[in-house]
Amino acid sequence: MALIKGYNFPDELYYHKEHTWAKIESNGNIRVGFNDFYQKSAGEITNIDLPFEGDAVNQGKTCGRIESGKWIGKFVSPVSGTLIKVNIDLEIDPTLINKTPYKDGWLVTIKPSNLDKDLKNLFKVDKVEPWLVQEIKKAEKK
Repeated sequence: MALIKGYNFPDELYYHKEHTWAKIESNGNIRVGFNDFYQKSAGEITNIDLPFEGDAVNQGKTCGRIESGKWIGKFVSPVSGTLIKVNIDLEIDPTLINKTPYKDGWLVTIKPSNLDKDLKNLFKVDKVEPWLVQEIKKAEKK
């Protein structure tokens, strides 16, 4: 796990510029969640609206939203495909996103429709730092 500017970014994940991560599971499906910077920026998560199982999602498109005491933000899919599982535990305790964003706080699982193409638009942990520095600067200006 890389610690970058005080934020955790696991090595094995792919990252989307809209603050989601993608993990390729052994069966080829993609588990998705919010990165550490996004959940910390939001503060305590109070609600999350996710798409439904069976819904089609598109890479880079908003498919849900996140709410905290600070703001309402968007959930952007890091890959295109069909939603096959939603983390229903978040309905009971949305703060799981804050507590363990890379484990129990995952959001959805997607059966990808064009993973090879989508991966070209994501980045691995070795490319996170320059992007994260810019995101921190943007957040400081708000």
